[in-house]
Amino acid sequence: MQENLEPNNEVSENTNKFKSDEIKDPKSEKFINTNEINIKSQNNSDPKINLKNENNAPVKTIPNPKKELPIEKKPFQEFIKIHLIPSLTEEINQRGLEIININLKNTYRPIAGDKCWVINCEIKDTCCFWLSFEKDDISSLKSISLSKPNQKPSIIESFLIDEKRITLNLIISRVLQRLNGQKLIGVN
Repeated sequence: MQENLEPNNEVSENTNKFKSDEIKDPKSEKFINTNEINIKSQNNSDPKINLKNENNAPVKTIPNPKKELPIEKKPFQEFIKIHLIPSLTEEINQRGLEIININLKNTYRPIAGDKCWVINCEIKDTCCFWLSFEKDDISSLKSISLSKPNQKPSIIESFLIDEKRITLNLIISRVLQRLNGQKLIGVN
């Protein structure tokens, strides 16, 4: 970069010959910092011109933070085993009930007999329920069946058929609502 150190604002080729950040002005015997140069105009005012050396500023790259997928967008089995079953178990336990067994299997749906993903849950001295997913997708068609302990279910019902957005909390609340509706986990 060539800069003018003389009053007539012409570029001097002597500025490139110096290696330091300071240049000696031959007329005034003063040192001038090349990062910030004062140029006097003819009316003796001191306008200041700041020239920034872009090589001195470190380039910072900030990585974009990865947004974690909502749990409902995670793979089906991961969602069920890591999020739904533990959360459902916790909600049922908070109501003073004990779960004897809860699991996810690709097996035959009660009553209908077609093969699908089924969450089977047995609540001690209360009931059993089967929450079925037609495909390995929480948005697929779902059904629920209920029975008293040691009995087979006699009814299969659609589950969350009108909901556009299926969430963990929605599934849990509707299972509890269905159990409560049959007076299995509390009083209406």
